[in-house]
Amino acid sequence: MFDYRSLFDLTGRSALVVGAGSGIGQASALGLAAHGARVYCADINLAGAEETAAAIRTHDGEAETLFMDITDPESIAQGLEGIGAVDILVSTPSINVRKPLLDYTPEEFDRVIHLNLKGAFQVVQAVARGMAERGRGSIIVFSSIRSQVVEPGQGVYAATKAGVVQMMRALAAELAPKGVRVNLIGPGVVETPLTEQIKQHPEWYDAYAQRNAFGRWAQPHEMAGAVVYLASDASSYVTGTILFVDGGWLAIDGRFEPPLPSS
Repeated sequence: MFDYRSLFDLTGRSALVVGAGSGIGQASALGLAAHGARVYCADINLAGAEETAAAIRTHDGEAETLFMDITDPESIAQGLEGIGAVDILVSTPSINVRKPLLDYTPEEFDRVIHLNLKGAFQVVQAVARGMAERGRGSIIVFSSIRSQVVEPGQGVYAATKAGVVQMMRALAAELAPKGVRVNLIGPGVVETPLTEQIKQHPEWYDAYAQRNAFGRWAQPHEMAGAVVYLASDASSYVTGTILFVDGGWLAIDGRFEPPLPSS
C-alpha cells in the first residue's frame, strides 16, 4: 500500500533557495528545512542568508549559506561548485520599478528584465542541467498575479512575470522526459521588503488588502506550504503549472459586492 504519510517528507534531499535572506525566500527555506531538506540559503545579502540558516540550525535542521547573484553567471557557477547535487531549486528574487511605461528609462527597463527574467533563466538553466543528468528534481520559480492582471506602473514587472511563466512551461515540457518537474507560484500581495514601499502609504496598502477575498495581505510564511507541496512527492504528477497563492485576488478581481436581491 502506498505510504501517504511520506508525501511531504523531504528527508535526504538538498534544496537551493535563492533569495533566502528575507521575505518569501526565507520562509521557503524554513519550510523546506522543517520537512527534512538540507537547505542551501543563497542570497546577495549574506548576513540575511546566515540569519535564515541559523534559524534552521536552531531547530535541528541542516543549512548552509552561500553568496549568489543570479544576474552573474560566474557567481551562479561558483555557488553551485561547493554544494553538489541539488534536488530542489526555489528562485524568488525580483525587483520592480513602479513607473508609467512612457517614463521608463532604458536603464530601468534593463535592470528589471535582467533580474526578473534573465536572472531566473540563468539560475534555472545552471541547476536544471544537473537535474536532467541525474533524472530527478523539482524547480520552483516565483511569478506573480501580475502575470495575469496589471495596473498602471506595473507594465515591465508584469511582462517579466508573464514571461517567466511561459519560459518555465516550455522547460517543463522539455525536462519531463528526464524526470524533472518545473512549476511556478503566483503570490498575491505579500508583506516583504519588495512591498515595503506600499506599506508606508496606508491608503495604498488598504486598497490592496481589500482587492482579495480575505481582505488582508499575506505573510511570507503563507507561501511556504505551496513551496513544500511543489518540492515534494505530493506533487509528483504536477509540472508546467502556476499555483496562485493570492487570497482569491484573481477569483474576485477586486470587485465590490453588489447589492443583489435576496432569494
